[in-house]
Amino acid sequence: MSWNEPGGDKKDPWSGRNDKNSPPDLDEVIRSLQDKLGGIFGGGSAGGSSEGPGFKSIGYLAAGALVLWSLSGFYIVDEGTRGVVTRFGAYVDTTTPGLNWHIPGPIESAEVINVEQQRFIEVGYRSGSTTAVGSVPKEAMMLTKDENIVDVRLAVQYQVKDAKDYAFNVLDPNSTLKQVTESVERGVIGASNMDFVLTEGRSEIVMAIKSEIQTVMDSYKAGILVTSVNLQDAQPPEQVQGAFEDAIRAREDKQRLINEAEAYSNDVVPKARGGASRIVQESEGYKVKVIAEANGDVSRFGQLLVEYKKAPAVTKERMYIESMETVLERSNNILVDVKGGNNIMYLPLDKLTNKASDEVISTPDHHEQAPVATPVAKQYSSDSRASSRERDVRGR
Repeated sequence: MSWNEPGGDKKDPWSGRNDKNSPPDLDEVIRSLQDKLGGIFGGGSAGGSSEGPGFKSIGYLAAGALVLWSLSGFYIVDEGTRGVVTRFGAYVDTTTPGLNWHIPGPIESAEVINVEQQRFIEVGYRSGSTTAVGSVPKEAMMLTKDENIVDVRLAVQYQVKDAKDYAFNVLDPNSTLKQVTESVERGVIGASNMDFVLTEGRSEIVMAIKSEIQTVMDSYKAGILVTSVNLQDAQPPEQVQGAFEDAIRAREDKQRLINEAEAYSNDVVPKARGGASRIVQESEGYKVKVIAEANGDVSRFGQLLVEYKKAPAVTKERMYIESMETVLERSNNILVDVKGGNNIMYLPLDKLTNKASDEVISTPDHHEQAPVATPVAKQYSSDSRASSRERDVRGR
C-alpha cells in the first residue's frame, strides 16, 4: 500500500528526518567537517562566521604554497650552456647563462643543454677507458671502388650549434649522426681505390667525409656542428693482412730503388753535362787559337814577302839562321867547328850537364863549387868567335 492511499500511514519517503534510522542530513555533515577543520587550525565552531581565523589560516597557507610554487620556477644556466623553455611541450624561448625564471611546472619546463661540450661518436670500433676494445665488422668493413674490402675506423667530434634545433628537430641526435656518418663514409670510401684510402688519400677522405656529414646534418636542422673527423685506422681485413704487408714492402723497395736511381742520375748527369760543356769550350778556344795563329802566320808571311822582294839574299839567310836556331834550341847536343881542322867536334853536353848537376847537388856548399863544364864552354865561346871572324873576313 502506498503512502498516499486510504488507510496508509500518510508518511512520504522523505519524512521522518527525526527518525533514528534515517540517513544523516548533508548540511549537518558539512557543518561537522567545518568544525573539525576549525579545531585543527584554531578556528571557531561551525556556527561561527565565515570570516573567522580558520579561513584566514587557510589563506595564509595557500599564499605560502603559491610563493613556493613560484620560487620553483627559478633556475641557473651555467656558462657554455643554454636553457630551452617549453610550455606544455611547445617551444617558448632559449635562455642565456645566468639566473632565469619560467612558469613553474606543470605549465612550463626548462632543459639545460651544454653547447660547448665536445661530444664524439665511434664508427667501426669501440674504445674502453684506456685501450681499444676492437673492430666492429658490421660498421668497419667497407667496399672500395676497385672492389676491395678495407677495415676503416672513424671517430667524429661534434658540439651543439643550436640548442632549439638539437632539442626538437631530431629525436636522437647522437644516433642520427652515427647513421649519417656511416652512410657518408661508405659513399666516400666506395668512390676511392684501396691504395688511395690506405696511403696518400687519408687527409682528402677525412675532409670529404666531414663536409658531407655537416651538409646532411644541416639539411636535417639537427643543430649539430661537426668539429673534427679522425681516421683512427684503415687497413685490409685480418685474413689478407700478411699478403698486403708483402705488397707494401715490395712497393717500398720499388720506391727506394727509384730514389737511388734518381740520386745516381742527379750525380752523373750534371758531371757529364759539365764535361761536355768543358770540351765544347776547349774546342772553341782551340778554334780561336788556330785561327789566330793562322792569321798571324799569314801576316808574317806577307811581311816576309815584302822584305824578300827588297833583299832576297839577306832575307833568305836570315830565315835560314832563324830556322836553325829553332831546330837546334831543342837539342842538348852542341857541334863545335874547330879552327884549322876538317873534323867537327861533338860534345855530349847533356851528359856533362847532368854530371855537373849531380856534383853540385852532392857538394854541401855548392855556391863555391865551380861548374865542371866551364872550360868547355869557354873554349866553345872562343872558337865560335874565331869562326865568326873568319867568316866575316871571307865575306869581305
